[in-house]
Amino acid sequence: MSGRRHAHQHQRGAALLLAMVTVTLVATLAAGMVWQQWRAVQVESAERARAQSDWVLLGALDWSRLILREDGRSGAVDHLGEPWATPLAEARLSTFLAADGDNNADAGPEAFLSGAIADAQARYNLRNLLGEDGKVAKAELEVLGRLCAAARLPSDVAQRLAEGLVRSWSDKPSGDAAIDRQRTLPIQRFEQIRWLDLDPSVLEALRPHVDILPIATPINVNTASRDVIAAVLDIDLGTAERLVQTRQRTPIDSPERLKPYLPQGTTPDPKRAGFSSMFFAVSGRLRLDERVLEEHALMQRRGTGGATEVVTLRRERRALQAGAP
Repeated sequence: MSGRRHAHQHQRGAALLLAMVTVTLVATLAAGMVWQQWRAVQVESAERARAQSDWVLLGALDWSRLILREDGRSGAVDHLGEPWATPLAEARLSTFLAADGDNNADAGPEAFLSGAIADAQARYNLRNLLGEDGKVAKAELEVLGRLCAAARLPSDVAQRLAEGLVRSWSDKPSGDAAIDRQRTLPIQRFEQIRWLDLDPSVLEALRPHVDILPIATPINVNTASRDVIAAVLDIDLGTAERLVQTRQRTPIDSPERLKPYLPQGTTPDPKRAGFSSMFFAVSGRLRLDERVLEEHALMQRRGTGGATEVVTLRRERRALQAGAP
């Protein structure tokens, strides 16, 4: 009798254990299914947010192209009083749709857009350093030297920077194996100057004054800073400041108006200084829920009048954490 009772208890224990194993297995499978479903929802949400961000930023670039094209058709002088030079403060995206009767400012996602267009020819173009003979242009090296002095950099920085840049742009061997081994890939953007092993503090000091564009260009005296104008035109800071004050009232639109600010007997060089621009840097920032994206593009305006067109030469995008400056 006791044997039967023991066997019965054993069977009940085995059944209970099997039930517990079954419940554990079902719970594990259910948890896995829920996690996969949650993961699929998260992936779909991220993909939808990415697609929305692409559409918004692409639309912002198209808007910038439209502004620059219309500006090119309306006049031959570019200055800081024109519509393109007014930055767009952060605004809720749905406010742009309020003019539509089917939309209002409270509709749409929590998306905020800001941006700006800057004249890329307001800075000294390091591409000017490359002379027609493939070597460093002496006159342009002197300009860079004055900019380095204004930035309080060591006297050898201009020479080192110029030689490194020209070496990276040259497609011919120098004949010196040691120099050829130091050649970098062609430097196309300011950030790539770090390839020349210059101290990061040097790059930060030069950033407000110089840039690298696809071709040699003059500075735009209507948008350049006082330091850049003084270095390029080889005038003192006081004269450059007077020029800046004058252009705020009336833009400089001809060599005759620029000539009084140059040393006596000097004629404005159109390769050094101009009154309009071809290249513009466009920046946009989109804040969509927890996503913050920044996009930077370089645009070139070609042609004049009705034949004016604006093309995007390069674009780069980076994601930031929400709340990042």
